[in-house]
Amino acid sequence: MEPTRELGDFLKARRARLSPRDVGLPEPGTPRRVAGLRREEVAQLAAISVDYLTRLEQGRVAASAAVLATLGRALRLSEDEQSYVHQLAGKPYRRRRRAAEKVRPAMRRLLDQLAETPAMVLGRRMDIVAWNPAAAALFTDFARYPPNRRNYVYLLFADPQVRALHAEWEEAARTAVAALHLEAARDPDAPELADLVGELAVRHPEFRTWWAAHHVTSASYGVKRYRHPVAGELTLDCDVWDSPDGSGQRLMVLTAEAGSPAHEALRILTSWTAEALPRG
Repeated sequence: MEPTRELGDFLKARRARLSPRDVGLPEPGTPRRVAGLRREEVAQLAAISVDYLTRLEQGRVAASAAVLATLGRALRLSEDEQSYVHQLAGKPYRRRRRAAEKVRPAMRRLLDQLAETPAMVLGRRMDIVAWNPAAAALFTDFARYPPNRRNYVYLLFADPQVRALHAEWEEAARTAVAALHLEAARDPDAPELADLVGELAVRHPEFRTWWAAHHVTSASYGVKRYRHPVAGELTLDCDVWDSPDGSGQRLMVLTAEAGSPAHEALRILTSWTAEALPRG
């Protein structure tokens, strides 16, 4: 059997073994005539078109490594199964787990010196690799999350506290998804990125829709509006600067005009909580 046809048959077989409940979709109200997920459901989970998935299952089109990664996540493939589909498609498969990112001492000092200014360092795939107490006071105590969950996009979708903080959540989330798309273009084969996108696509319909739209942005500056449970309404300028060391890390800083209500609220908020929250 030709590899492309065998790949298609394998994907159909794995689609048939799953139920909507297995992938976080609502159960249908009426019994299905055939077992498993429909093509429309798998295409939605993998953020690809139904036509593309149809041709892939029929062996009429080759699959890219990026598509195989998202399909592997959507179909709950094991490590061996993911390796198998990559082999059938003629694509290399390796789990490139990178070492934890480090922040330069100068960047760390800068975070510490921004005492009343929320600031954080965003790394690969928009991971939050460092932050100051003011950022923890505004957003959440990032230290309570394991390192693989300290991700700006993940927290926007999955953390109720961070989600409720954003007065204009949909705009903020759309912008974050577009920025993550730009990160994906820089390193499309990173397994950590595929895992993040796959998990968010399975669990959050909004992410699936916006990821499939393929919008991109650097999100280098803008205005953020927050609704903080202690500080109240805050309108802050958000600026993001690239690190000069070529690491790809970026410094995100949130500021308010001196003397403004938002500036005074930040000053009070950070003075109340800075001692209780550890730095990142």
